[in-house]
Amino acid sequence: MGKGIVSAYLNAVGSAVPGHDIHDAFIAWARSRIEPRMQRVFDRMASRSGIAHRWSVLPPTADGGSPVDDAGFYAAEPHPGTAARMTLYAEHAPDLAIRAIEALRAKVAVEGITHLVVASCTGFVAPGIDQIIARRLGLSSSVERLLIGFMGCYAAVVALRSARHIVRSEPKARVLVVTVELSTLHLQPANEIEPLLAMLQFGDGAAAALVTAEATGLELGTPFAAALADTEALIRWDVTDAGFAMHLSGEVPARIATALADTEFRAIVSDGRPPETIDGWAVHAGGRSILDAVEHAMQLKPEALAASRQVLADNGNMSSATLMFVFERLLAGPPIAHGVALAFGPGLAAEGFGFRSAP
Repeated sequence: MGKGIVSAYLNAVGSAVPGHDIHDAFIAWARSRIEPRMQRVFDRMASRSGIAHRWSVLPPTADGGSPVDDAGFYAAEPHPGTAARMTLYAEHAPDLAIRAIEALRAKVAVEGITHLVVASCTGFVAPGIDQIIARRLGLSSSVERLLIGFMGCYAAVVALRSARHIVRSEPKARVLVVTVELSTLHLQPANEIEPLLAMLQFGDGAAAALVTAEATGLELGTPFAAALADTEALIRWDVTDAGFAMHLSGEVPARIATALADTEFRAIVSDGRPPETIDGWAVHAGGRSILDAVEHAMQLKPEALAASRQVLADNGNMSSATLMFVFERLLAGPPIAHGVALAFGPGLAAEGFGFRSAP
């Protein structure tokens, strides 16, 4: 946003989710694994999750059942190994990404792409998903590609930040940013409440965005990054022989609230502005308790995080794709004078940037 330096704009966002809603079936499956005396606690926590739907690329069974029902992908234990899960990732992740790009195409022209930035942490395939997407779109072989992997929930910030850097250094660049996550490929046979509640948060989704120097949409401002001390064990994905095992500590919301209570950290997040002067919040919908922590620590009005809460209700936490879904909603809303994007992920680290509506 400085003088003499070209600005980068998030022109539009398109999104896509699979057609199979697995949220209620997962709750029933998880509840059956908990000892009876703890089921009431689980029921209360599940009902307060703020999530109504989560979508999965895993298809329903022939009789309409879910992946955890008889004949479903997770019907028997031990559950399928990582190889079987990655086979599904290689099949479905590109398809879902292309659907998101088509949704973007309905809003803005996506011809003339010069750079492709893809973020995904729920699978691996080589040639990479970036190459698969480029090939399916018929992009020129000269298109520069960047694949951002295993950064988790704040990877959308990293992807958009990278796109901003590209446009500011090459004003004619047209950067296609794609985030695609298939979190439901990594169900684990847990029997304790904490890991089951962590898995209850996650769903599948993809989003695509166009970032250029054309002054439409949202102007991407100065990025920030900060790691919270002594928190590296709170959010973790372990690659195992049976998929990626997520560890999401129940301490995360409290640690976020503590960090945001620090004057210096709050100033970084809000770019030195009083929170009440910020009229656009794009906060990663990592869970209701995380959104509550941000709202309370920053003393925000309840409606400030409405876009994030609606994305959580409709889709759950889709890892890196989630923040892009929030931006899609904000782009459809009223103009924003001073916005803040904020996401937390493995580290425990916070990543974000300022933004505002194009003039």
